[in-house]
Amino acid sequence: QVQLVESGGGLVQAGGSLRLSCAASGGTFRNYDMAWFRQAPGKEREFVAALSWSGGTTKYADSVKGRFTISRDNAKNMVYLRMNSLKPEDTAVYYCAADTIPVTWNLDRRDKYDCWGQGTQVTVSF
Repeated sequence: QVQLVESGGGLVQAGGSLRLSCAASGGTFRNYDMAWFRQAPGKEREFVAALSWSGGTTKYADSVKGRFTISRDNAKNMVYLRMNSLKPEDTAVYYCAADTIPVTWNLDRRDKYDCWGQGTQVTVSF
């Protein structure tokens, strides 16, 4: 079974930066579309960014476009989320997700992804 482990979260001031990492194991990582989602307290889990298996296609939520960058290193079985110009409204638990089946749905669909990490907390202070 594929396992995903996120790291890199923490507390940062508004305007600061963080890089989240997601380590994948137990599967053929290079074949998977990958994504990041986030969930703030009292809110539903929402799409943040996604990257196709080839790295040729990316998609971002409007709220993070121009500030966040998703990337992957297939040799290391890693996916990253670089977050710049962080805002207090970016505060959430961030989840890494993988489409291991795979399904040819839009990259921003939550139900496209069948494998999820445990999440990492990102807190942005004023």
